[in-house]
Amino acid sequence: MAARAPPPDPYGALGAGPSAGAAELRRRYRRLVRTYHPDRQSADAPAEAVEECVRKFIEIDQAWKILGHEETKKEYDLLRLEDDLRNLGPVDAQVYLEEMSWNEDDHSFSLSCRCGGKYRVSKDEAEEVTLISCDTCSLIVELLHRS
Repeated sequence: MAARAPPPDPYGALGAGPSAGAAELRRRYRRLVRTYHPDRQSADAPAEAVEECVRKFIEIDQAWKILGHEETKKEYDLLRLEDDLRNLGPVDAQVYLEEMSWNEDDHSFSLSCRCGGKYRVSKDEAEEVTLISCDTCSLIVELLHRS
């Protein structure tokens, strides 16, 4: 028997967002399992309703197999981030803040793009952002932080 593909959005299956913590995910999982477990369905419920509950229960279970364990959740989150990066546009390079030039006039860091434009990020934003788009073209660089 072939393995089923994971749900397209395990967070959505649990009704949570990516910022939800382990306790919140566990609480949502337990509540949904109680609601959709096949043994909890009425014996006189229509077959279509029971099938829908079973389908939903399997989706919830698959989501929990991904998000219920720190290692698999981290792996999924990294894959999700990579997909988000690809959807934003072409990532031209990965750069460290130290590789960018400091501009004292506007208190920002900048880096020249191959199109002749600039990637710019303010000192305050540099701590929070991971992607910087060129001010001229559609290219993006990923800003890396040394740990």
